[in-house]
Amino acid sequence: MTTLQTQTQLTVATPTVQRPRPGQGRRAAMRAIRRIPVWILVALLMVVVLYPQVWMVLGSFKTQSEFLSDPALSLPKTWQFDNYISALTNGDVARNYLNSIIVTIPSVLLIVFIGVAAGYALEVMIWRGRNAVLLYVLAGIMVPGQMILVPLFIVYFRLGLTNTMLPMIITYTVMGLPLTTFLMATYFRAVPREIFEAATVDGSGPLRSFFLIGMPMMKNAILTVGIVQFFSVWNDLLIALTFTTRPELATIQVGLLSLSDEYGSTQYGPLFAAVSLNILVLMIVFLALNKKIMAGMAGGALKG
Repeated sequence: MTTLQTQTQLTVATPTVQRPRPGQGRRAAMRAIRRIPVWILVALLMVVVLYPQVWMVLGSFKTQSEFLSDPALSLPKTWQFDNYISALTNGDVARNYLNSIIVTIPSVLLIVFIGVAAGYALEVMIWRGRNAVLLYVLAGIMVPGQMILVPLFIVYFRLGLTNTMLPMIITYTVMGLPLTTFLMATYFRAVPREIFEAATVDGSGPLRSFFLIGMPMMKNAILTVGIVQFFSVWNDLLIALTFTTRPELATIQVGLLSLSDEYGSTQYGPLFAAVSLNILVLMIVFLALNKKIMAGMAGGALKG
């Protein structure tokens, strides 16, 4: 009896070894072969994206003669960190960065706050004519910004605002509101209406429900929309170039455009150093908030 129990325990304790199914290795090899074109395409895209970045960064450390005579991807003979100092001082890029920050932060805050409030009012609150107002807001997306720049400039000139940064802030805010309002209305549509109804039954008014319920529930959406608008405002050139009446009011994009004029001729080392700094700022912002951006976009895709 003891021998039989021991044999039974050994039989139960012995792990069963799964033998590979016939043709399983062949199917895995075929799947790997079918993925080769995808890998090649990804590698080509990586080269297309990274080549100008590497060329620009290497060029920012080269002298003028090295940039013109040496191969594009050759390493600098001496790393010229003075190019960055020259770009920030002689090229006045530091002031341009400060102007971009002064213009971008208020514009994005106004776009996000007004857009979230408008999305809440159009989707959560029930009032007559809200669908017509939403269509009217969406019509603003179809209006090209180039068509209204000249009339806006005339209005700002008559109001005496052309020598300030207010025209850029107002224009960025107004042009970013239609898309932001539409996106936030879509996000609010995914929130169960019963949550706001329960808050109303408990005595919460629309304003309190907006700040205590709506805003916290829209954290990822607000961050995603804010980052999209931040990149849009920071990278804009047309509006900044139209309403920049003095060089000391120029944003970073306008400063990069006119950087060659600061030297009398194009000095590629300082120019590429300034462009590298601009890309570095955007890359740091994106990498720091990458997970939040993806979470917000995924939430809108699944719920919207």
